Amino acid sequence: MNPAIQDFNRKLSPHEAEIGDFLASFISEQVPEASCKIWHAIPVWFINENPIVGYSSLKKGIQLLFWSGQSFQEDSLEAIGKFKAAGIYLNSLEEIPQQDIGRWLQKSKTIQWDYKNIVKRKGVLEKLDIKTVS
Repeated sequence: MNPAIQDFNRKLSPHEAEIGDFLASFISEQVPEASCKIWHAIPVWFINENPIVGYSSLKKGIQLLFWSGQSFQEDSLEAIGKFKAAGIYLNSLEEIPQQDIGRWLQKSKTIQWDYKNIVKRKGVLEKLDIKTVS
């Protein structure tokens, strides 16, 4: 596990740290081609420098966020923010929907909005054609 992400998880409450450790391992196993780092103070995984998934600790629990999640057409994911992000809140290891998360991670590989260039495009998101991403 990335040392910075380990450090992030160590600073969580014990039960949140368990969830964070699970998510970091699970995401890294499911999307081995993704790089990960602490970005905007939270663990985030990237494909071709484009953020796809990350998690943070909020009052409602650990929020698992998929940057392009609104395009996954998954009822379990709740829209977050003004762009295309969607996510869920997790409060225990037992409630983690591993099959769902695995499916969402697979979708995050092929359904992406170009957050990498959002500043250059002055806040306009464009859907990526993954076949052209290198």
